[in-house]
Amino acid sequence: MSHSDEQPQQKTAPAAENSTLFVFGASGDLVKRLLVPSLYNLDRDGLLDDGMQIVGIDIADNDDDGFRDHIEAFLADKQAASHAEGRNSDLNDEAWANFAQRLHYIQADFTGEEAYERLHEWLEGADTANAIFYCATSPRFFGDIAGNLGKAGLLKEDDGWRRFVVEKPFGRDLQSARELNAQLLDVMDETQIYRIDHFLGKETVQNILVARFANVMFEPFWNNHYIDHVQITAAETVGVEKRAAFYDANGATRDMVPNHLFQLLAMVAIEPPSALGADALRSEKAKLLSAVRPWNTEEARHNSARGQYRPGSINDEKVPGYREEEDISDDSNTETFAAMKLMIDNWRWIGVPFYLRTGKRMSARDTEIAICFKPAPYAQFRDAEVDRMASNWLIIQIQPNEGLWFDFQGKRPGPELAMDTLKMGFAYKDFYDLPAATGYETLIYDCLTGDQMLFQRADTIENGWRAVQPFLDAWAEDDSVEGYAAGEDGPAGAHELLERDGRKWHKVGEFTGPGIAPVPGDSRRR
Repeated sequence: MSHSDEQPQQKTAPAAENSTLFVFGASGDLVKRLLVPSLYNLDRDGLLDDGMQIVGIDIADNDDDGFRDHIEAFLADKQAASHAEGRNSDLNDEAWANFAQRLHYIQADFTGEEAYERLHEWLEGADTANAIFYCATSPRFFGDIAGNLGKAGLLKEDDGWRRFVVEKPFGRDLQSARELNAQLLDVMDETQIYRIDHFLGKETVQNILVARFANVMFEPFWNNHYIDHVQITAAETVGVEKRAAFYDANGATRDMVPNHLFQLLAMVAIEPPSALGADALRSEKAKLLSAVRPWNTEEARHNSARGQYRPGSINDEKVPGYREEEDISDDSNTETFAAMKLMIDNWRWIGVPFYLRTGKRMSARDTEIAICFKPAPYAQFRDAEVDRMASNWLIIQIQPNEGLWFDFQGKRPGPELAMDTLKMGFAYKDFYDLPAATGYETLIYDCLTGDQMLFQRADTIENGWRAVQPFLDAWAEDDSVEGYAAGEDGPAGAHELLERDGRKWHKVGEFTGPGIAPVPGDSRRR
C-alpha cells in the first residue's frame, strides 16, 4: 500500500489535570517495568501536569532517593534487553532527572491503618485534591485496599476527584469477580473505577473501532452472511519466567482469556455504538459478551483443548518443559495453553464460530485476529482445478508487527489465467514514527483525564467470566493436560478442535510484513 512520503501529523493532546498518583505495591515488577516507564514517556511528551506527583507505597525499606535509583537502574539496564517494554528508546539523563523529582516513597504496610493516615497527610499538603489510587499488588489485596481507602474517607470527592485503578486478574471465576465488584462498589461509584487491561492500550486494538466504523466498505460484510469464522490468537515464545507462583495457581485461561482475548473479541464483534464514548461503547461490549452461548460442562469440554508445554526448542535453543521450570511442581497440571470455541447468539453472528487460543512456548510471538471470509460460491474460470475459490482473510496484527492485512485472489502475470493469493495492507511503523512505548501510556493518560472508554465495567467483567466458567468447571472435573513440545503451536487437541469443523488454525507467525506478495503454492491455474 502506498502512502505519502510525509508523515501524517499526529494530534497533540493537552496535558492532564494536576493530580497525585498513589501506587500500592511500589516495589513490584509492574511498577518498574510498565507503570513508571509509561509515566516517564507521558512526561516526555508533555502530557503530565507540571505539578503532578507520584507516590509509591510499600512495606519494603526505602526512601525517595532509593526508590528513584531503583527505577533508574532498571530503566538504564533494560535499554539493551530486546524483549523489554519501551525498547529502542535511550534514557535521556536530563529528562529523567526532571521526571525523577516527581517520584516519592512512603514505607508503610498498606494492609494497616497507618498507611492511610499518611496518605491523608500527604493530600493535605498537596497543591491538588485530585488523586488516583493504583493497585499494583497481588490480586488478593485489591478488595482490602479499596475497603481501607473507603474507611479512611479517601474516596470521597468533596474537593476533587478520586479514582481507583485495579489490574488483572479481576477475580478467579464468576463468583469471585462478583464479590470483588461488590467490595469496590460498596465504597465507591462505578465512575471512579478503572479496571485496566493493557491490551486495550495498543494502537491496533483501538484501530479496530476506527477501521470498522469509519470506513463504509467494512460494515456491509461484517456479519454471518460473509464471515465464515474468526480466530483470536495470543501466542508467546517465553515460558513462565518469574511468575511461577502466580501462573501455577491460575494458568493460561485465567491469565489471558476473560480479559485480553475477550476484549479483542468484543472490539471485533460489537454492534456500532451510538457514540464512541465510554458509556455507549462499554454497553455494547456488555451486550456482546452476554450473547456468548452458555455451554454446559460437557459441551465446554468438547469445545476446548488444554495443554502444557514440554521440553523442546525455540529459535534453535533448547528450553525446559513447564514441570522442569523453577518453583513448578513436577506433577503440575496447570495449563500453559488453552483453546476454545465460542458461539455468539445474536442476529449478526449466529452460526459464526469464534476460536480463541493462547499459549506459552509456541513457535512465534504473535497476537492477532484472523477473520476468514466465506469463499466465492463458484470458480467461474474455465478449466479451473478446483470448483471453490480460496477464502479471503483479514488479519489484524496486534503485536509484534502492528497493522492490518487483507489477502485476495489476483491474476499472476503471464499469458495463462493463473491466480495467486496476494496480500496488501499497512504496518504502523511504515506510516508513523512512533516513539517507544509500553502500551500503558494511553490508559494512564485516560485515567488522568477521566476517560473510561478503554476500561472494563462491572457487567462486562461478569459477562466475560460467565462465558468462561463452563470451561473452568469442565477442567475442574478433569484437570488432565495434553502435552506439546516447546516450539509447537499447542497440542493435537487444539488442531482437532478446528478440524472437526473442516477448518484449520491460521499459522502462528505466518504474517511476514507489509506489501503485496504471493503466497507460494496457493495458485489456481487453468
